[in-house]
Amino acid sequence: MPFEWRVRVYWEDTDAGGIVFYANYLKFFERARTEWLRARGVEQQRLRETAGGLFVVSATDVRYHRPARLDDLLLVTAQVTEAGRASLTIAQTARRHGPGAELLCEGSIRIGWVDASTLTPRRMPPALLQALGLT
Repeated sequence: MPFEWRVRVYWEDTDAGGIVFYANYLKFFERARTEWLRARGVEQQRLRETAGGLFVVSATDVRYHRPARLDDLLLVTAQVTEAGRASLTIAQTARRHGPGAELLCEGSIRIGWVDASTLTPRRMPPALLQALGLT
């Protein structure tokens, strides 16, 4: 079951035509992943301080289907589709919230776990994998 997070489209998210600027879907996806982690009891700053690592985006593949507009309420999802020892691939969607839940944008985001001081890949700590339900 994917994690779901709602976000309202504000003026700052749109271009001059009142349509969500394409790069802002990546921001919506980032926020949904952060809220997914929070829902699992994982706070990224605390994780950095205690485990000495952090997540970085290593790849994105995004497809745009329909535009979101000013004041739309969106439902953004996140669901792990692949889990390795040092990376996760997360499928994400943005849909217009409401009847029909029209698909607006979908993507696959690959994040890697790196050492916070050197930014070199590391295995995710077992406690993190457990918190994410990946063990």
